[in-house]
This record gives sequence, structure tokens and C-alpha cells, in this order.
Amino acid sequence: MNPRGHPSCRARGFTLIEMLVAVAIFAVLAVLAYAGLDAVLRQRGELDQHYQRLHVLQRAYEVMQRDFSQAAPRGARDELGGPLPALRGDPSGHVVALTRAGYPNPAKVRRSHLLRVRYELHDRQLLRLQFPVLDRAPVAAPQPVVLLRGVRSLRLRYLDASGNWQPSWPPAGASTSATTLPRAVEVTLRVDHLAGPLQWLFVLP
Repeated sequence: MNPRGHPSCRARGFTLIEMLVAVAIFAVLAVLAYAGLDAVLRQRGELDQHYQRLHVLQRAYEVMQRDFSQAAPRGARDELGGPLPALRGDPSGHVVALTRAGYPNPAKVRRSHLLRVRYELHDRQLLRLQFPVLDRAPVAAPQPVVLLRGVRSLRLRYLDASGNWQPSWPPAGASTSATTLPRAVEVTLRVDHLAGPLQWLFVLP
């Protein structure tokens, strides 16, 4: 046997070709790992965006549900003193205004517990306006709150006492008093990030 330390027994190092092959393998693995990580991050970003959109839709639904579920059979007066029905749905299907109860009053101010709210579609935005005074003076309208953006269309329908859907409220030609409320309100929305229509049904008291 050759003694320890003989040149023929020494461990030899990697050759240049072996080093290049190893570097190439590590480079391929790094590219694959980066591509996988990029796909995961991109998918997570899309999921976060989806959840954010869903949260906005849920918030808009909850706000409208709260308003319609507390609708009150009380008319109002516009800025010029003209009468307004308890709920008025414009024939265009893009605007609805109603009187609702449950107006919070934590400061115990001497005022009504009723308020007037209005929903309308403007510049592809679903807006909510709140009038704290029912019989309001000729002053500027309150600043609208944007509930939804990217709204392509809005359609409102109203269910009457006979079970028929009406495109406006009070129904045209019907003997409905100004304090009569529909049984339900149907809201159909088309928004940018949804392929089909979004339909909400709100039952009134």
C-alpha cells in the first residue's frame, strides 16, 4: 500500500467543467424558485384585491340594509317646501330617497329621530346623501359619501301590496298615499370587477 500523503492518494479538487455545471444547476434552481415565489406573491396580491372588493360590497350592502330596514312612513318637504313621499323612487331607476328612523342622538339634542337619505348613481359611483332635517330649507345638499366605485349601471324596483314590481315609487297612476311604503326594494348593480349583475333585495317594515 502507498503510505499516507503519497501524491497518488491525495483528494483532488473540482475541475472547471464540474464547477460550471454546478453553477448552472444552482442558477436553474434559483430561477425556478424565483418564478414560484413570484407566482405565489402575485396570487396573494390578487386575493387581497378580491377580499378588498368583497369588503366594499359588504359594507355598501350593510349601509343600504340598515336604511331600508328602518324606513318610516313619514313624508318630507323639499328645499322649496314641496311635499315628498316617504319613499320616492325616480322613474329612471337611478335615484331613491326615503325617510328612515333610528337616527342616533348620543348628545340628546332636541331633534327628530328621523332623517332623510338618498341613493343615486353619478359618474359610475353609487352615492349616499344624508339630510338630518326632514323639512329642509333651501340650502346646499350635504356632501355625498361614495359607497361603490366602478358602477356601470343601477336599477331599482319596488314591490307593491299586490305583489307586482314597479319601476318607480309611488307607482304612476296608482292611488297610493305619500306615506305608503313598498313591501320590498330590489337593487340591481353591475360593477366593473364582476361579470354578472349583483342583485340585492331589501324588505321594508
